[in-house]
Amino acid sequence: MSQPAIITLLKGPAARTAFRRAMPRGRTRVASCRSAAAVERLLAATLVDAIVVDARVPGALAVLAACRVAYPGVPRFAYSAFRPDEADLLVSCIRGAAARPIFEGVEDAVLADLILPGTASAVRLATLAGAPRLLRLLDPLQEQAWRVVMRRVGGRLRTSDIAAELGVSREHLSRQFGAGGAPNLKRVIDLARAATAADLLANPGYSVRAVARILGFASASHLSGAARRVAGVTARGLSALGPAGVLGSFLRGRTRSRSWGTGR
Repeated sequence: MSQPAIITLLKGPAARTAFRRAMPRGRTRVASCRSAAAVERLLAATLVDAIVVDARVPGALAVLAACRVAYPGVPRFAYSAFRPDEADLLVSCIRGAAARPIFEGVEDAVLADLILPGTASAVRLATLAGAPRLLRLLDPLQEQAWRVVMRRVGGRLRTSDIAAELGVSREHLSRQFGAGGAPNLKRVIDLARAATAADLLANPGYSVRAVARILGFASASHLSGAARRVAGVTARGLSALGPAGVLGSFLRGRTRSRSWGTGR
């Protein structure tokens, strides 16, 4: 299993190192790029939480503007040492790329506080904030497992991986998670993957095939099969539902099906 990545396009190794150090360990994964082409490749291959660029890097503003069109659901940040005479550059970041500016050298101490609450995974978690109560995940272990699932939904996600992160056995986690009328853990993993797919497919730049690959499905048809079982729609219909709609469909009679496993 893997965490969503914050993609960076920054100026020089010092800036890249400083950014990595500013991000709390274990909370996110930073993927440093050296070119606009590398950013594009990562967007197509991994679950992306945000894009952070230095507006002075050649091609950086074009990357932000292109992402605004193709991947509007991926948050964008312009992290630069803006000077007083660079009002035009700042306006280009805000208006042309719809990116939130962060002033390098001024806001470095609160960099994580400015970025992490606005990442795509944080927004998804907030959208599904009512899910633990609706799914009857009321025990602390159940709620912790739900957060791990939502944070690490990119790629293949196994019960044993979640148990290892929580410091319990797979058997104990599986037994405790389904207690109190809650769905079993594998069904909740199915739900998280389908809800994330719905979120990604709302971006014009993502095809069903690309989303299937990013989320660790064997093929686009496997993603469509999962969408039908979890939400009653094909993969192409997920984007119209959105994450909240997927949760609603799941709650309407799909919480107990065991016909689709996710591995052990």
